[in-house]
Amino acid sequence: MSNATIILKGRGIVEGVAEGEALVTSETISGWGGIDSMTGTVVETRHELVGQSFKDKVLVFPGAKGSSGWSAAFHTARLAGTAPKAVIFNQMTTKVALGVVVMRKPTVTELDQDPLQVIETGDWVKVDGDTGTVEITKAAARD
Repeated sequence: MSNATIILKGRGIVEGVAEGEALVTSETISGWGGIDSMTGTVVETRHELVGQSFKDKVLVFPGAKGSSGWSAAFHTARLAGTAPKAVIFNQMTTKVALGVVVMRKPTVTELDQDPLQVIETGDWVKVDGDTGTVEITKAAARD
């Protein structure tokens, strides 16, 4: 492991292992009306990720907001092939729990450090939902 690799330990929610480039937001995401499930794009006009797609990314965010439509929106994204590769979040709610379960993508939460303070968009992240670990290689170290 290089000096640029950081390991976080937490609680696995959905098992499996996936890795990819991180897409990070400090804002909660609204599934119902906040994303376009068919493209994996954030469409909520006041969101900092508006116009960006989480397809094939590791989505890192605080948690879900809005209605219980969150799970339906992210389930549709899974079926459309536009869901994130993996998910890391901070705040456990029934919305986000059900959403990641129906998405069937490796998911980790309750990390020993705040992932929003450690992970930046563009970092390479490996999410292991089996062990509850997240391995981060900083983008600058890969350049």
